[in-house]
Amino acid sequence: MKKLPQLTIASISIFLGFTFWGAGMAKLFHDHQFFGWIGPVWLIEELEPYGLGFYGRFIAFSQLIIGYLLVTTRYKLLGSIMMIPLIGNILMVTISLQWSGTPIVLAFLLFLDLILLWQYRDFFRPLIDESKSKYDIKTRKTRTVNGHLAWLAGLALQISAIQVSYWNWIVACGIVLMGLVLSGLSFYVDRILTKNHDLRIT
Repeated sequence: MKKLPQLTIASISIFLGFTFWGAGMAKLFHDHQFFGWIGPVWLIEELEPYGLGFYGRFIAFSQLIIGYLLVTTRYKLLGSIMMIPLIGNILMVTISLQWSGTPIVLAFLLFLDLILLWQYRDFFRPLIDESKSKYDIKTRKTRTVNGHLAWLAGLALQISAIQVSYWNWIVACGIVLMGLVLSGLSFYVDRILTKNHDLRIT
């Protein structure tokens, strides 16, 4: 498979990210009032009779964080790697509870995730060799510490919005949007700081 255009890679990342981020938020928001297309939003309640409510929350927070890594497109590689065990955990739950149809959806999402991983295959050879590899890792855009911090602040707003949703749904959605914008601005922070650094060098 040839390397896909950046727009295609970003689109796959956003789709996967929205799918899992939305699913996690919907499980954790008050009365499950959040946008998402896969469920069930009542997974935690479904698992509580088996003493697995905490496990259900773990899955929900994992979906939120891993999905956010992808929907913001800043950490596509990290998110796509973490997606593998996440899908495996969800698959085991759905098989154990005998939910029909869900494994097919998960197989499709796993296929998209593998496409993402293939685009970053140059990172994996050093891991396989467990040493410095003769195969070069392709150059990517520079990331800065301040850019990372801006992204983390956006993630923190997502988590805080969950608690706010028990008080006011509209305010909670506003906080979610603010977090998305802040994380998106992390790329702008990178560009500004990198440009200033280059100017100082020259």
